[in-house]
Amino acid sequence: MAWEDRTTFEAIQENFGLSESQVINLMRREMKSSSFRMWRKRVSGRKTKHLYCRDFKVGRFVCPTQKQRR
Repeated sequence: MAWEDRTTFEAIQENFGLSESQVINLMRREMKSSSFRMWRKRVSGRKTKHLYCRDFKVGRFVCPTQKQRR
């Protein structure tokens, strides 16, 4: 879920109980270093990774296990 750009860190925390920093540490540990750097560059400052920054609530690409709020 963390790899997907439109899945928020809040949704990951709600589903799995991992905070944003825990997700980052998990990704750092489990990914190749070059893949991790690419992912961090992509998600840093991205509006879609934080629910409070979004100008929409439900995106087009939603994980089926992610709770949708309307």
